[in-house]
Amino acid sequence: MNEQHRPVAEPRTELTWRGLALGVVITVAFTAANVFFGLKAGLTFATSIPAAVISMALLRAFKDSTIQENNIVQTVASAAGTLSSIIFVLPGLVMIGWWTGFPFWESFLICLLGGVLGVMYSIPLRRALVTGSDLPYPEGVACAEVLKVGSGDDASGVEESKAGLRVVVWGSIVSAVFAVIVATKVFAASVTSYFKVNDRGAMSGFDLALSMALFAVGHLVGFWVGVAMLLGALIAWAWGVPHYTSELFSHLDASAQAAALANPAAFVDGPYHDKVRLIGAGAIGLAAIWSLLKLVKPVIGGLSSAFAASKARKGGNLHMLPRTEHDIPIGVVGAISLISFVPIAWLFGHLANSSGLGAQLWPLVIGGLLYCVVMSFLVSAVCGYMAGLIGSSNSPLSGIGILVVIGAALLLLAIKPMLGPGHEKGLIAFALFVTAVVFNVAAIANNNLQDLKTGQLVDATPSKQQWALLVGVLAGAAVIPPVLELINKAYGFAGVPGVDPTKALPAPQAGLISTLAQGVIQNNIDWSLIEIGAGIGVVLIVLDVVLRKATNDKAHLSPLAVGLGIYLPTSAVLMVVVGALVGAWYDKRAERSAKPETTKQLGVLLASGMIVGEGLVGVVIAGIVAFNLFDMTLVGDAFASGPAVWIGGVAFVVAIFLLYRWVEGQARRASA
Repeated sequence: MNEQHRPVAEPRTELTWRGLALGVVITVAFTAANVFFGLKAGLTFATSIPAAVISMALLRAFKDSTIQENNIVQTVASAAGTLSSIIFVLPGLVMIGWWTGFPFWESFLICLLGGVLGVMYSIPLRRALVTGSDLPYPEGVACAEVLKVGSGDDASGVEESKAGLRVVVWGSIVSAVFAVIVATKVFAASVTSYFKVNDRGAMSGFDLALSMALFAVGHLVGFWVGVAMLLGALIAWAWGVPHYTSELFSHLDASAQAAALANPAAFVDGPYHDKVRLIGAGAIGLAAIWSLLKLVKPVIGGLSSAFAASKARKGGNLHMLPRTEHDIPIGVVGAISLISFVPIAWLFGHLANSSGLGAQLWPLVIGGLLYCVVMSFLVSAVCGYMAGLIGSSNSPLSGIGILVVIGAALLLLAIKPMLGPGHEKGLIAFALFVTAVVFNVAAIANNNLQDLKTGQLVDATPSKQQWALLVGVLAGAAVIPPVLELINKAYGFAGVPGVDPTKALPAPQAGLISTLAQGVIQNNIDWSLIEIGAGIGVVLIVLDVVLRKATNDKAHLSPLAVGLGIYLPTSAVLMVVVGALVGAWYDKRAERSAKPETTKQLGVLLASGMIVGEGLVGVVIAGIVAFNLFDMTLVGDAFASGPAVWIGGVAFVVAIFLLYRWVEGQARRASA
C-alpha cells in the first residue's frame, strides 16, 4: 500500500479549531437566510460552494492552511442548507394550532437529534452512494473543483479565488439592495395576473416573483430540472386549476359566480390548494417510491463494506485502507445512534402526556421510535440518491415528508379507537413530531453525502468530515428556533387564524404536510386526487426512462421536479424556470470562453451570492416588522400596484444582465 495512505506518515492541517469556528460563523448566517427563503419560496439552497469560497479567501492568510481545511469549513457550513429544511414540517405545528410559536428547547432538540442521526446514517450510505456509485453529485463535484482551483498556490489560483469572493459578495449586495427596494414597494414583488379561461368558469393565472434568489436557484438546478418544473406548472395551471375552478363554478349560484369573476385570484386559491396540490403530492410520492426501489442493492452493498472496514480497524489494519476510507467506526456510529434515541423517546413521551394521549404512552413512544429508525434510513437512502443524481438543492425532501407523514398518520389510526373522540389534534401533532425527526435525518444525510463526495475528490478524511458535520448540526440547531420565532411574529404563516394574509409567508410544504396529517387522522382526505397524481407519476417515470435511453442521459425529465412544479405555487416555480433557462444560456457562452470551467463556476458563485443576500435581508426585514421598528413602505397602493410593477420588472432584467456581463469580465481577468 502506498505511503500516502498512511495518515501518521503524512500529517497535514485538516480538522482545526479555526476551521470549525469559521464554519460555525458561516453556518449561522446562511441558516438564517435559508430559513426565511425556504418559508417564502418553498425551496432551500446548498451553501457549500459560497462557504468554500469565503473560507479560501480568509484562510489564505495562514501559511499552513490546506485544501482539506477549507473543505472542513464548507462541510460545517453545509448544515445551513440542510437543517433549515425542517421548515418544511415544524411550522405545521403552528398551522394546526398546537403551537403559537416555536419553543426553543423542543425545536432545538428535534433539529439536533435528527441531525445527529442523519450524520450517523450517512456513514454506511457513503459507501453505497458515493464510493461505490457512479452518481454525478453535481454540487459536490463543483465544490471540489472550486476548492482545487482556489487553493492553488499559483497566481492563477489566487486570482480565481479572489474573483470568486468578489462575485459572491457583489451578488449578495445587489440581491440584498433589490430586496430592500421591494420591501419599500418602489419595486413590485411580482408580476401577477389571474384571468378567466372560458365561459364555463374555468380560471387560471400566474405569479412571476421578482426574486433574485429564486432566479439563482434556477441557475443552480440546471436546464432540465427547470424544464421539468415548467411542465409541472403547466399541468397544474393549464389543466388542473382550470378544470377544478370550472367544476366549482358550476355549483355556485349567480351572485357567487359574479363574485368569483370579479376576483379570480381569490377564487382559484381554493381549488389549487384543495385539489391540485394533492395531485402534486401523489406524483411526488410515487416518484420517491420509484427512487427507493432503485436503491435496495447499493444500500445493502454499502452496509457490507462498512462492516468490512470496521473489521479491518479491529484487526489493526486501518493503515492498509486508503485515507478516503477512514469513517467514524461503525461501533461508534451505533452507540451514538442508540444514545440519540433516548431524548427522542422523551420528546415523544412528553408530547403524548401533554396532549392527553398518556393512556397509550408506551405504544406511542415505542411505535414512534421504531418508525423513526426504519423510515429514517429508507428516506435517507432515497434523498441521498437524488442528491447524487440532481443535487441537494433539488432533492425530493418535501415529497419524502409527504410519504412520511401519511405513513405516520395511518399508523396512528390504530391508536385512535383506544383513545376515544377529542384527541384528533394531539394525534396530528404527534404525527408531525415524528415526521419532523425523520425529515431532519433525511435532510442531513442528503446533504452530507454531497459533502463527502467533495471530500473524496480532494483526498479528505471522511471521519474528520463527519465530526465536523456534527459541529455544523449543533450550530444550525441553535439558530433555527429563534429565527423561526422571529419570522412567525413578523409575518405568520398562510392559513393560520388571525394572520394578515397579505404578509403571511406561504410555507407551502408545511401547509401541505399538516393538511395531509389532518386529512388522514380526521378521515377527510380525498385519496382520489393522490391517485390521479400517482398515475401522472407513472407516466412521468416512463417518459423519463425513454428520454434518458434515447439521448444517452443527456436529456431527462425528473418526475420529482415535475411533481414540485405541480404543487408549489407559480410564485415559487416560474422564476426558477427563468433562472434555469438563463443559466443554461450563460453556460453555453462560457463554453466559448478561454477557461470554460472557471467561467461556469463564477456563475454558480454569483447565484449563491444572490440567494444569500436576499435571504439575510429577509431576516433583517422580519426583525423590523416583528418589533415594529418603522414602516418601510415609501409609496402608496396605487403606485405599488401600477408603476412599481413595470419599474421593478425592468430593473430586475437590467440588474441580471449587468451582473452576468460583469461576471464574464471577472472570468476573463482571472484567466488572464
